[in-house]
Amino acid sequence: MSLDIARSIAFSGLSATSVQISVSSANISNADTAGYTEKTANQASSVTAGVGTGVTVTGITSTVDKLLLKSLVAANSDLGSADTTNSYLTELAQLYGSTSSSSSSTTGTSLANTLAAFQSALSSLAGTPGSASLQSNAISALNDLATQLRDTSSSIQTLRGNADQDISSSVGDINKDLQQISGLNAQIKQEAAAGQSTADLEDERNTALQDVASKMNVSYFTASNGDIQIYTASGQALVDSSAHTLSYTPAANVTASTTYSAGGSSGFSAITVNGVDITSQISSGTVGALITLRDQTLPAAQSQLDQLAQQLATSLNAVSNQGTSVPPPTSLTGTATVSSSTPLSATGTVRLAVTDKSGNLVSYQDLNLASYSTVGDLVTAINGMSGLSASIDSSGHLSIAATGSGNGVAVNEMTSAVGSAGEGFSDYFGLNDLVTATGASDFAVRSDLLAGSAALPTATLDASATLTVGKSVLSSGSATVIDALQSTLTQSTSFAAAGGLGATTSSFTDYAASIVANVASKATQATAAFTAKQTAQSTYASSLSSQSGVNLDEETSRLSSLQNKYTAASELIQVINTMFTALSTAMQSV
Repeated sequence: MSLDIARSIAFSGLSATSVQISVSSANISNADTAGYTEKTANQASSVTAGVGTGVTVTGITSTVDKLLLKSLVAANSDLGSADTTNSYLTELAQLYGSTSSSSSSTTGTSLANTLAAFQSALSSLAGTPGSASLQSNAISALNDLATQLRDTSSSIQTLRGNADQDISSSVGDINKDLQQISGLNAQIKQEAAAGQSTADLEDERNTALQDVASKMNVSYFTASNGDIQIYTASGQALVDSSAHTLSYTPAANVTASTTYSAGGSSGFSAITVNGVDITSQISSGTVGALITLRDQTLPAAQSQLDQLAQQLATSLNAVSNQGTSVPPPTSLTGTATVSSSTPLSATGTVRLAVTDKSGNLVSYQDLNLASYSTVGDLVTAINGMSGLSASIDSSGHLSIAATGSGNGVAVNEMTSAVGSAGEGFSDYFGLNDLVTATGASDFAVRSDLLAGSAALPTATLDASATLTVGKSVLSSGSATVIDALQSTLTQSTSFAAAGGLGATTSSFTDYAASIVANVASKATQATAAFTAKQTAQSTYASSLSSQSGVNLDEETSRLSSLQNKYTAASELIQVINTMFTALSTAMQSV
């Protein structure tokens, strides 16, 4: 072997070892870099005319198990979904309050506890129905319940709005990842064509792919030209020869009536790609969970709350309309919307009376409701009564007023049955409602009760066959109405199926407790699911790291060995140089 060949071999070894040392050093430096995989400088022998002429580095590569990567991508989607669901349901459970307190001197803060507090206030009032302070306490307790229903409903819609905004934010992140992946596809092809290593670029691309998967479920494969192509569940392209970004516009305002429907022109907008609605294709990842929370889980919670509010309003008002306050109000205005032409489908008798401030009878009349075909006919009949006038106001509400100074109006529903539900006369028109509500969002105590300008309807109009003018027909000392209010809270009430809760018959307190328990159970399940998905994702990530990540002990040992090889190659070059010098000197002396 000539000295030239020997020196060439030594220099090639020195050069190859230098590259390997650089790669090994980079491995050690990036051991904790997310997504980084161990790189290897591949070495091959150089042979010329059958004679070894040294070594060369053929490329820098990394080895990633494709099946493990695919499993990790799927696990990231599952974890993204579980994490988001757990976060939102934990917050939802906190909105409903607790059924108990850590302090023995205080009670819980849930709807069931607030209902129980209202029931307790009614129990105290039942002993002294005419007490102004105890009536005020009962109204305050009912207002606390109304406030909690409204606040909880508002918070549910706030969560839905947050989910919608988070969808928009996640779509923006997905688009950045898709554009990055498309850009990396181009870079990888360019570097590969130039014979350069693409291993680091592939790491970046895999990291971006996993980030996309954490936000939405996708399918992908590596094309023959080295591109990673990404698709939705139904095959809509997200990255092929270019990036196809998502489009989404969050709602400006979210209420219980804001919904998403495929192809709908109002409510929540669709998530689209190239004009195609892919909302229903996103079933996992952060976005998948947010869609489910916004459109299913949180509306279900609202539905349960509305069922409680609607039944509570119906039951309380049915009782309060059986009574009247003392002194009686100068006028009664209903809450039901009617007109003069509204058909009056009614049977039975209702008693309308005029009394003075002390509850002594001024005049009265029993009306046979079957005699009137329309609400207008009824208004005409009331206007024909002594001391009373009736009208339908500009809002479409029936109003009945006492015409004499200082007098008031009292109603006894007697045997009246109005409308398809057969409600009592006062209840049908809402003349003496305690609360107004179409659901939890607008559940409110009657404004004049809150203002203190009206009292609770604790008395009832005498139902005797005949009444005598001047005699007392209202008794403020009777607990009949208050007892009935207590009873309606504790007795069994029918609740329709709502938000995953089946139809049931229970007390209001028990139904409220079941709502709280249902949400708490979902939150607990979400936490357990998150823990399980986190463990699964961590297992796949650890397996991939073990297979393609940097082992510091091995890499440190390899670096030490490479340094020894580098030193040996350097010494060999020095020896060869010495031999060249000696040979040159010998030749000169010849």
